[in-house]
Amino acid sequence: MTPRMPPEWAPQDWLWIGFPHDADEWPAVLPRAQEQIAAFANAVAESGQEVRLLVRDAANEARARQLVSDAVTLERRSYGDVWLRDTGPLVLCDGSGNRAARRFGFNGWGGKYLMDGDQTVGAQLAADAGLPLDVADWILEGGAIDGDGTGLVVTTEQCLLNPNRNPQLSREAIEERLKRDLGFDRVLWLGEGLINDHTDGHVDNLAR
Repeated sequence: MTPRMPPEWAPQDWLWIGFPHDADEWPAVLPRAQEQIAAFANAVAESGQEVRLLVRDAANEARARQLVSDAVTLERRSYGDVWLRDTGPLVLCDGSGNRAARRFGFNGWGGKYLMDGDQTVGAQLAADAGLPLDVADWILEGGAIDGDGTGLVVTTEQCLLNPNRNPQLSREAIEERLKRDLGFDRVLWLGEGLINDHTDGHVDNLAR
């Protein structure tokens, strides 16, 4: 069976969450952002789902440990932004229990937010999970797509056809890559996402 990206509600071994660490990215609100992410991690862990909270350095590890329960595992890794859905690996399953990771190019949402570690954290997480890793030859963020588990993927023209992502690729070429790299067989194109969304119309802000 062709490996395919499972839907978000499929059973998971654990959930990775990024802990906010950069005061320049969170001006005047970094402590509150840390508290909110920690509360999110605690809530997920209390549900019975394993949580691995990434922390950037020793100081942020100490801060996170003050905020999360012992049920949350802390892992020190190099990353910039907290949106691991976009910078982390996408996991594929083949229906027989075999899994692999795909990592795509990441350019800071079209060059707007370039932070150290965001280009490499995907490979680090795949290695942590013991997953074989393939690297695709185009730009894609995980939040730009959503699949339903049947082979259908939904995305927006505003994001995937944006010249700040893959200007050399046509609509047809992007469809072919979604099928080749993530196992989808049907693509549902929506138009634009939220106005002023810095991700240029990620579908997860529009429809699930």
